[in-house]
Amino acid sequence: MTRRALVTGAAGFIGYHLSVRLLAEGWEVIGLDALTDYYDVRLKERRQAMLLQSAGFRAVNARIETPGLLHDLMDEERPDAVIHLAAQAGVRYSIDHPESYVEANLVGTFRLLEAMRAFPPAHSLLASTSSVYGANSEMPYAETQKADTQMSFYAATKKANEAMAHSYAHLYDLPVTMFRFFTVYGPWGRPDMALFKFTRAILEGNPIDVYNHGDMSRDFTYVDDLVDGIVRLIDVVPPRPGTAADVTAGDSLSPVAPFRIVNIGNSEPVRLLDFIEAIETATGTSSEKRFMEMQPGDVPATWADATLLKSLTGDAPKTPVSEGVARFVAWYRDYHGV
Repeated sequence: MTRRALVTGAAGFIGYHLSVRLLAEGWEVIGLDALTDYYDVRLKERRQAMLLQSAGFRAVNARIETPGLLHDLMDEERPDAVIHLAAQAGVRYSIDHPESYVEANLVGTFRLLEAMRAFPPAHSLLASTSSVYGANSEMPYAETQKADTQMSFYAATKKANEAMAHSYAHLYDLPVTMFRFFTVYGPWGRPDMALFKFTRAILEGNPIDVYNHGDMSRDFTYVDDLVDGIVRLIDVVPPRPGTAADVTAGDSLSPVAPFRIVNIGNSEPVRLLDFIEAIETATGTSSEKRFMEMQPGDVPATWADATLLKSLTGDAPKTPVSEGVARFVAWYRDYHGV
């Protein structure tokens, strides 16, 4: 029997790649997306147009915070799985435009939780972010660490999403997995992300801004690895309290709800200057660097402990940055005719 998934943010970077993967595996996909102008809408339209070439894909263009929209969609489609990726993204954008994060990330996620309460899927997987670890200095970041010191409003809204989802999992017996992803990159990526901006500047012969004077590192995660983790987690439904054996060490399973948090990251932090060097190698061009101070809301490093993901699914991200960056640069040259 064909399974059906509701993917919010399906025309976005991660949502597009996830939808492609689900369709290839025989799922029907309802792709909800607002096609907002946070970045070039033409990129989102191209992604959606490619998805629409599949008979198994249905596009719904609307904002998730629209009252009644998700309730009616869940009632009509009754998906087996919900993967919630729609959000207002961006650490830096949240400093100047916080209200958009309240609407999309808080109100929008609330609307989805209410819709799932009325029409429960077998499993819902909601996107969080490594940014919720905030000022934590103990690395690698593990899901069982406290995460109460968010450094940006974006991160605060995502931590709030985790708390909201846990309460609904407890109150209404909704199985929920929150996945915290770490600096995802790859073809069809967002223009506001460092890889896109650096590649464009280098190929156009413009200088690049290097924050914190290059003294930063990120756990860069290739998009196909992230998608693989999400798809594998769909059938790893958090057990209800009292129905499972003792929780293994390091599991983030809630003691009072069918709820779990899972990191999806490469577990191999890369220095920012090494990341830039990989772009230079892939483009065949050196860069002119402008060294800058740290931006407000940013953190100097991220590093995922992916032990739980591997324990639950048997695999974890592994694409090296040199390979992933080369794939992105090849896509960028093709897409922009460079």
